[in-house]
Amino acid sequence: MNRCGALVLLLLVCLPVLSAEPPPPATPAAGVAWSSMSAPQQQALSHFQGQWSSLPPDRQQALATGAQRWLSMSPQQRGDARERFQNWQQLPSDQRALIRQRWQRFQQLPPEQQQAVRQNFRAFSRLPPAQRAQLRQRWLNATPEQRSQMLQHQRAQRGQRGGQRGGMPERIQRLR
Repeated sequence: MNRCGALVLLLLVCLPVLSAEPPPPATPAAGVAWSSMSAPQQQALSHFQGQWSSLPPDRQQALATGAQRWLSMSPQQRGDARERFQNWQQLPSDQRALIRQRWQRFQQLPPEQQQAVRQNFRAFSRLPPAQRAQLRQRWLNATPEQRSQMLQHQRAQRGQRGGQRGGMPERIQRLR
């Protein structure tokens, strides 16, 4: 499965948690002065230099953080990132907008819910492709009422497991 497909799958797996009410927005990020960045960061972001001071503070922060992360990557990781970006660019704009919206909702979740989504995604990813396809199809064919019941059942299962980590949800285990 390509990485874009994995991202879309993550978002599908996240849907149960993402259907909850988002918490209030966080405080705005502080801007980053161009002169406060390292020379390698400035070089990586050189095409933004002329407009840097007019960028919103949260965009400056995201770019500076991204540049630092890029600089810390190995050549293999950079190649993988370039490939993911190319896949992203090839998606239709409406699909990219939907993914951005879901990502923003995910980012607003409390850390424990983000962790639950990541664990569910890992468990889903470990399933054989045929079982993942079966779960996807079951979700897509379900009515809104059936989906609601699936989500309630999943929440109840999570509650019964308590703080148990790393285990697959019972529903996924039964499909094995």
